[in-house]
Amino acid sequence: MRLLVVEDNAELSQQLRNALSESGFAVDVAADGEEGLHLGRTEPYDAVVLDLGLPRLDGLSVLRRWRAADRAMPVILLTARDSWSEKVEGLNAGADDYLAKPFIMAELIARLNALIRRANGIAKSELEFGEVRLDTAARAVTRQGASVRLTALEYGMLAYLALNAGRPVSKTELTEHLYAQDFDRDSNTLEVIAGRLRRKLGDGLIETVRGQGYRMSPPR
Repeated sequence: MRLLVVEDNAELSQQLRNALSESGFAVDVAADGEEGLHLGRTEPYDAVVLDLGLPRLDGLSVLRRWRAADRAMPVILLTARDSWSEKVEGLNAGADDYLAKPFIMAELIARLNALIRRANGIAKSELEFGEVRLDTAARAVTRQGASVRLTALEYGMLAYLALNAGRPVSKTELTEHLYAQDFDRDSNTLEVIAGRLRRKLGDGLIETVRGQGYRMSPPR
């Protein structure tokens, strides 16, 4: 899953990048509102962490312009202010959630996972695909009850296909959602990752759809 963090505090921005990357997300970072506005308009993010107090263009203005441009990705607002009116204003502008600084990183990650699930029409955190169980909250995978260790890219590909189960997902779409902007992207790598997932989780889990990409059947 690919995230955008728009935060002008360099120390907090780096902390967010590190923590979210360690949790398996691909993370892009913008240091001001204008850069964040551009990235949010042009890149396909699964969710955004948006600070309100930004230079060059404030967070609420960025959010309003995204929504006016029909950009529907989930957005969590970060605010150092304790004003209930500002929180209401942010939610009315199209935010999906908010956290007041300082916050606990584990809570932010849990909220992001929940928002991404709901954005894909999935309410529960655990998904079952035959003998494979995917726990999106714990970012854990089991097969026949036994834990399966996956790399970050393997988990990312599996989770994206699982959240979009029932439809073919192209290599281009997967590449856009698995890699950060500054990563050297190679769609051929996806074939290797898919092969490793099949060896670990069974051949029938991920189907290759000729000319369209990969598909998983809906969870039961």
